Amino acid sequence: MNQDISCRILLITGELSGDLYGHLLIKRIREINPAFHFLGIGGPRIRSLGIEVLFSSESLSLVGLPGPRDLKKYWFVYKKIEDILKRKKVDVVILVDFPGFNLRIAKLARKLGYPVIYYVAPQVWAWHRRRINILRNCVDRLYVILPFEENFFSRYGIKTIFLGHPILDLLEVKLAEELFYEVYGFRKDFPLISFFPGSREGEVKRHIPLFLKIFEELKEKIPHVQGIMVKAESLEESPLWETARGVLKVIEGSQYEVLKYSTVAVLASGTITLESALLQTPAVVTYSLPSWMIFLAKKLVKVPYISLANLILEKEVYPEVVEEKRKRSLIVEKVVELVKKEEKRKKMQKELHRIKEIIGSPGASWRIAEDIVKFIYELKKREFGIEVKKETLAK
Repeated sequence: MNQDISCRILLITGELSGDLYGHLLIKRIREINPAFHFLGIGGPRIRSLGIEVLFSSESLSLVGLPGPRDLKKYWFVYKKIEDILKRKKVDVVILVDFPGFNLRIAKLARKLGYPVIYYVAPQVWAWHRRRINILRNCVDRLYVILPFEENFFSRYGIKTIFLGHPILDLLEVKLAEELFYEVYGFRKDFPLISFFPGSREGEVKRHIPLFLKIFEELKEKIPHVQGIMVKAESLEESPLWETARGVLKVIEGSQYEVLKYSTVAVLASGTITLESALLQTPAVVTYSLPSWMIFLAKKLVKVPYISLANLILEKEVYPEVVEEKRKRSLIVEKVVELVKKEEKRKKMQKELHRIKEIIGSPGASWRIAEDIVKFIYELKKREFGIEVKKETLAK
């Protein structure tokens, strides 16, 4: 084994999903070689691994354009990272998602001569096509997690690798159905509507008021309807959540159980749409932005759907309601239709079943970790003439 081969890795992520994927990646790499040392920026999952955390990723998460305060904060963090790289405190840079910041770090790292690995590609197939040039010029290996991305990025001369989606390594329903209803005090014979307002502070501020109004209308249209809202682990408490608790049940965690046992889910577009689809949960997808951002999005976004599930399936299986005009009434209308028409829910579930076949099998986190370690060993071999034993990678 080559556990005597050490490596210091700078890993940076700034999103909840990136924290989950980064956490799994670090765990798997350490299983292959415990001598690898990590430092960087991460959320609660990454911090739980005891790595050398420079900054918390929660404070860096952002939707939309940064304000003056945000820019000052990002600049401070950027300069700290620059100092670490200039002092040669790491050997390799791994960037997980978070393109607004991480692509700048990719340019910096490449300028200073570091190998750069990018995990979870920026969605340049949707917008920001100019970012392709940064990926092509500054990234040694790009690990993508959506099947259509491999061909897309490879066409631009980027070393692109698809080994599956890490969400399958996280997706686990731990509570049996009867126990779920008992624990949370719901009745199985009444419809349950779940609400997922997002994982960023800006998102939930826009979505919670909308979702609460939707639920109030649903109570008028569906007898005995039950409601539950899931608060992402990374979010701070606020009066908005207290307001929500006065209208329906709010829980933190157990999102896979909530999705699995919901009659219908209302989702703020994001990774949650893929998780919901994998659990075959009937859902309606929406997203709220400031009016000026909606105007820009219409000009810049180049894809027909906002949800990952629909993009992967290449059709609108999940109804998407984005236009602000009549948004609330349209979502209510679509939820009521799904609740009252079981055949419509079953047809949707049948379409969603195809996603598992498309995105591959579980174990992507291990396969990606193994490939990264192999790449690092090759770098070490070229740099120092170290022989890497094959059984290390076969472990």
